[in-house]
Amino acid sequence: MVPVTVPSVAVSEVPARLPDGVVLLDVREGDEWAAGHVPGALHIPMSELVGRLDELPGDREIYVLCRVGERSALVTQYLNAHGWDAANVDGGMRVWAAHGRPMVAEADGAEPEVI
Repeated sequence: MVPVTVPSVAVSEVPARLPDGVVLLDVREGDEWAAGHVPGALHIPMSELVGRLDELPGDREIYVLCRVGERSALVTQYLNAHGWDAANVDGGMRVWAAHGRPMVAEADGAEPEVI
């Protein structure tokens, strides 16, 4: 069996301010998103992805993000198999936060965190 390779991008290669034509897709669950997420990211939990594919632009590059990179790797593989141009963000939100990249929490005044 031939191993499947998943296109990936390092957190350091993802611009802090996403340029036009690039979508950052966060596939974590709602409680994870509420605790801390990247400003401007699109939130579609992995568990809801298939029913919400129409929310994804077909003409843009998509960076896929989760907590550590496992769920996002599966989503990246799925999206690429179905015609999107997607790359997995290596290390996910844990690495994003460790690099001091921008994050916000849903609750007013709450310190964003990765759960």
